[in-house]
Amino acid sequence: MTEIRHHEQGYELLTPNQAHEVQKTQPAALLLDVRSQMEFLMIGHPVGAVNVPWIDEPNWEINPNFVADVRKLLLGRVSGRDRGQVAVMLICRSGNRSVDAASALVEAALPDVFVVSDGFEGPLDGVHQRSSVAGWRYDGLPWEQC
Repeated sequence: MTEIRHHEQGYELLTPNQAHEVQKTQPAALLLDVRSQMEFLMIGHPVGAVNVPWIDEPNWEINPNFVADVRKLLLGRVSGRDRGQVAVMLICRSGNRSVDAASALVEAALPDVFVVSDGFEGPLDGVHQRSSVAGWRYDGLPWEQC
């Protein structure tokens, strides 16, 4: 596995492939999709991801229960990591919402917070399309759609 990049805001950056490797080697790790519920269902999501929107319809406001919802998901999860903490990996469309959500988790003193760089669909390419430059789907990692 390539080196994990540390961010000055307290979370760490993982490539989609690194996040998938964590999923395979740390079954208690939480892959958290922070996109809206509609994006999660209609566009697709990584296999095994849990959806807790950072911002969602109908008002497109920040979820005031985000940190509490994540804490509830972590209850009872056991990890083999040295500090006994569970990795929380955040993914969104291209990485932007994940950064904001990760900052909120770090501010709330959750350890082992990671952002999946380039997100599920990656950045826009030269013709304004996604999934053609980088991201979970571009890397051919397992995903599903409802």
